[in-house]
Amino acid sequence: MSRSDQIYGATRAPSGSASSPAPVVTFSEVAVRYGDVIAIDRTSTAFEPGSSVALVGANGSGKSTVLRLLAGLSSPTTGDIKRSAGIEAAFIAQQHGQHDWMPLPVEEVLRMGCYRRRGLLRRITGDDRAEIRQVAERLAVSNLMHRSFSELSGGQRQRVLVAQSLIGSPRLLLLDEPITGLDLPSQEAILEIIAEEVAKGVTVVFSTHHLEEAARAERVMLLAGCVIADGTPEEVLRPEHLAKAFGGRLLRFESEALLVDDHGHGHAHDASDSGGHDDVGHRHLHEPEHQHETHRDS
Repeated sequence: MSRSDQIYGATRAPSGSASSPAPVVTFSEVAVRYGDVIAIDRTSTAFEPGSSVALVGANGSGKSTVLRLLAGLSSPTTGDIKRSAGIEAAFIAQQHGQHDWMPLPVEEVLRMGCYRRRGLLRRITGDDRAEIRQVAERLAVSNLMHRSFSELSGGQRQRVLVAQSLIGSPRLLLLDEPITGLDLPSQEAILEIIAEEVAKGVTVVFSTHHLEEAARAERVMLLAGCVIADGTPEEVLRPEHLAKAFGGRLLRFESEALLVDDHGHGHAHDASDSGGHDDVGHRHLHEPEHQHETHRDS
């Protein structure tokens, strides 16, 4: 079993302190509204140090909003967000071709990770360059250092962005659908890194449409403009909760629950459909081993 097949954080060493450390970020009755649209409604929760949290929900359910709130890129309309002092966050937004214009070499993209710590006007030091080389090797992008970022494949780009995010050793790592649309080797590389970071005590919060990927986290938050369920994967990824979150996108066949394509392609997928280019969720836990795929017209 690979490390990324384990539950994120399961191998983390226990804390030497008898008391629990303070949460990295705490939401108190947080709500975000855009006019009459409620992105996230009255949410109170805490994100603990060294934990892994999967945000699951349909498009528009509030996953990206929660990540942006955690990153400090958005402010709540109402409610309060408390951050632990000195906690540095790194945020990787979902790719939608927004980097196609970037003609920079990969090495320069990685250098941008130093700006978060040093600022735009500070010189890159020898220690910075050594750290860049280290994370490039860790993400297997050392051979891409002189290539233009805009020419890379989706999987290569994502590995570069993950490498950039690790520079400076942030204690809060935020990833918006980090494996969506990637080939299997790239998925495995990124999942392995997530598991390693959580084991080192980093708090990792990621959004996903892949229910099997969410099941590897210690904790799952199921969203639909509010928190439908919050707990362990076994507690949250159940048909009754998924039906509330995904509505008609969830099909049931006896004891199986299949999540229909959330992007309007009109397909239903089960766990046997694990190709690297699919951005939909897969089966609910505790289903029988026999698998089948179902299609329906839009």
